[in-house]
Amino acid sequence: MGKSGLICKKIAATLSSTGTPAFFLHPTDAAHGDLGMVKGEDTVIAVSNSGETAELLSIIPLIKSFGIPVIAITSNPNSSLARLSDVVLNIGVKREACPLNLAPTTSTTVTLALGDAIAAALMKLKGFTPEEFAKFHPGGKLGIRLSKVKEIMRTGREIPIVKPDTPLKEAIFEISSKKIGATLVVENGKLVGIITDGDLRRALEKGATLETKVSELMTKNPKKIEEEAYGEEALREMEKHKITVLPVVNKEGKLKGIIHLHDILGRRLF
Repeated sequence: MGKSGLICKKIAATLSSTGTPAFFLHPTDAAHGDLGMVKGEDTVIAVSNSGETAELLSIIPLIKSFGIPVIAITSNPNSSLARLSDVVLNIGVKREACPLNLAPTTSTTVTLALGDAIAAALMKLKGFTPEEFAKFHPGGKLGIRLSKVKEIMRTGREIPIVKPDTPLKEAIFEISSKKIGATLVVENGKLVGIITDGDLRRALEKGATLETKVSELMTKNPKKIEEEAYGEEALREMEKHKITVLPVVNKEGKLKGIIHLHDILGRRLF
């Protein structure tokens, strides 16, 4: 109830995002039908600093009648809630930080920390991996950090590709049609170079013709990244070298895709 309920919402959210599905159930709503949300395989964590919250105590016997275990978080191990529960976690708060010792302050802070500790312990016990974490955090900065490059990159016909003996005029068409400001130079499936808009401009200024071979103009051994790397690493490489595209290869050096700066920044908007 009250401030404890707000803390419970955060604990439920942390559990859910770390591989343990959970939801907050308000005691009053539970007493008016929402107990139907609780299933036999569930475990209930009941939070009450005093252990004597009437609304909570009224539903605990019903929950127990379903054969569902109850874990109490309280500062009173001798309370009614503690006696009704299967496990008691005593947060041991003797006084609130509130100068009146009335507003939930210390107790809610300690309960929040305990909830985080429970979630972290479950992650360790389950062997919860960064890849699993990424599935629940596809958006925002966390999504970028934990998404693999292979999940973001452009593949197949989206990749601008020419061969080393391709004339410059065809490379220009490839760059224009794929609209990412560059084309990769590939030979026998291996990345051998890259040509960017800037390379084209500089080459033409130096007298290159539309029939000049790509191999004469390309940047050899361009910066690249492996498909199993994380999006955060790709972004860091682009910022470090002041580039906007990165070819993506596998461990054998075979071209697998290409990633543009906008492919990453676009995901940061969610």
